[in-house]
Amino acid sequence: MEGGGRQMSKLPLSEVTIEMLCNGADHIRYEIPIYQRNYAWEKDEITALVQDVYDAFCKNPQSKYYIGTLVSFHKGDGVFEVIDGQQRLTTINIVMHVLGQTVKNKLTYRARKKSNKTLEGMDDFEKVEEKDFAIINGYKFAMVAIDELHFETDKGITKEKFIRFFKEKVCIIHYKVPKDIDLNHYFEIMNSRGEQLEKHEIVKARLISTFQTGTTDEEKTKARVNRQKFNYIWEACSMMNTYVQQKWKNESIFGKDHSNFIINNFEEITLEDKEIKDNAASIEKLLKAEEVIAAKEKAESADTFQPIIDFPNFLLIVLKITRILEEKDFNPIAFNLDDKELIREFDALDDSLVEKFAYNLLKAKYFLDNYIVHHSNEDDVEGNNPWLLKRWKKEGKTGSSKNLVEEDKPLQDRLVHLLSMFEVSFTARQRKNYLFYCLLYLFKNAKFNAKDYCKFVEQLARKYMKDIYLVRDALNERNTPKPGSFDEAILVDGNVNCRCNEKNNSFEDIYGDGTNITKGIPLFVFNYMDYKLWDKYATELRGEKTKENSVERRQFFVNLGCTDLGLDIFDDFYFSRTRRSLEHYFPRANVVQTDGKLDDAKINCFGNFAMIGSEANSAGSNWSPIVKVGHYLDKSRKIAPISVASLKFMIMMRKCKDNENLRDSGEEWNFDDIKEHQEKMVALLLSD
Repeated sequence: MEGGGRQMSKLPLSEVTIEMLCNGADHIRYEIPIYQRNYAWEKDEITALVQDVYDAFCKNPQSKYYIGTLVSFHKGDGVFEVIDGQQRLTTINIVMHVLGQTVKNKLTYRARKKSNKTLEGMDDFEKVEEKDFAIINGYKFAMVAIDELHFETDKGITKEKFIRFFKEKVCIIHYKVPKDIDLNHYFEIMNSRGEQLEKHEIVKARLISTFQTGTTDEEKTKARVNRQKFNYIWEACSMMNTYVQQKWKNESIFGKDHSNFIINNFEEITLEDKEIKDNAASIEKLLKAEEVIAAKEKAESADTFQPIIDFPNFLLIVLKITRILEEKDFNPIAFNLDDKELIREFDALDDSLVEKFAYNLLKAKYFLDNYIVHHSNEDDVEGNNPWLLKRWKKEGKTGSSKNLVEEDKPLQDRLVHLLSMFEVSFTARQRKNYLFYCLLYLFKNAKFNAKDYCKFVEQLARKYMKDIYLVRDALNERNTPKPGSFDEAILVDGNVNCRCNEKNNSFEDIYGDGTNITKGIPLFVFNYMDYKLWDKYATELRGEKTKENSVERRQFFVNLGCTDLGLDIFDDFYFSRTRRSLEHYFPRANVVQTDGKLDDAKINCFGNFAMIGSEANSAGSNWSPIVKVGHYLDKSRKIAPISVASLKFMIMMRKCKDNENLRDSGEEWNFDDIKEHQEKMVALLLSD
């Protein structure tokens, strides 16, 4: 065992803590074989692991917390070949380094020099010549996840105690494959073994069981049909990558063209006769995802997309909506949108509300598919906005997706930018409060109006900025919103309140102005900043005003603090999912070379930060401001790589370029520029 650990039964299993895993007395080496894929965990998975551990720590710091299994084969000489669990094992190593903890037991990748060198160089990636950017990005995501944890010294919730909990109480089950086992046979068993029920399947079973059989033939038939309806709704809604209307052939739910939601309750939901079968009476069979949905999949070519939320977390949002609408004493602030609590939250749902929930699930999936953005199946590429906001319509015997606002392209574009701005700001599955607010709005406004909807989402963004991100009590010491702060600011008597308060902190009070080092600036602030810049362009420059020599266009760029950098970057701009890290435009590495002209406080402020793609940030973080201009801003003044998809950053680079021929080398971007840029940006950021 890794320096100890509790042996489990007579099986080759041991329960080991993270400390034992990383620093056991045996000083073993874990080897990732060549047949295993590269490290692939990204922000969502890493954030979820860190947050889950933190939640367990806050709940009971004395209790053990299990984070999965590790399967390995002992090759001898202290070398264990990792068969299963390498993603989690690599992440544990990364988190330990981020926490500043020793890791003696070595982790290596067979025949992957870049990965090994990067793992060895986690203390200083700049010294690593050949980099594995997946590991580097994982390190950055782990840093952000830990920085965003809410430590409260006065309550005993300290970072030091969290580290101790992570090392001593977080456990993994290590299964060591016996030496005499046929590994090929073992893999065959692993690949063919049945899987345990997921949490959402357990919830499904519980809810279906509420439809009692009854005693009369009529009652039995009704219960059987209701179970079948519930099952059909559940399975159709669980397919998160396609429009729910495509799962129904009849017109009774979505109308003749399948573009509307026309029913009022669960009773009005109908299935075709062939979809109501005797075998539907068995709950066990219903849990096996019956062939009725799959048959429809084959019968109709689906418009597919990349969903923005997974099914378990979507279930929680619908449950929260259901309880708000149906329970007078429901406290939404105490409700947890984290799928770790899925079973517990559904246990609180009264049996009498199961039909309401099923109806709301179908309705919410219709709203999600047709009124909320999704990402296309294409990769992010320059000049091609991959965000979709489309309604599915049936024309004749076929169907297709059309823009939500077909008749008004500017309004369509504005909604896409607003909703995608929220989405890239809150990628973690348990933090999609904005999605809950949008769906609740759609539930409470029966007659959809695109202009009113756009106004609501815009007001919601402003509310986020002014009443959460500018309220000291709503933020932790890293300026990240505390749990519950969104609902506390926005929900009033079960309704979304987007009216902003007038008495909040100034931007500089929270995020600094260069006279002191900022404690952190959340990604939402930068994303909302770029939306405001795009909005300024979309509002002020139209028609004749867009001509290069027009008074309006010249004044537009003067107000931004730079010369004309062209309009293509505004036309082509979208919120790329590559926007994952913050860039110091004046790099931290160059501070010591400035003879005191710039220090850490001056460069760690909003005026010197911008969003940038994580890979580009890794590659060019130490370049001087004018060198970055040469790499990121080409001669045609357009964005070169998609990873530099930030309007704020483009303005900063243009200002630096403007100064190139006016100042000495190295002075193209100084503190005066930083201050001026921050003042102009903040004024726009907080404007109504």
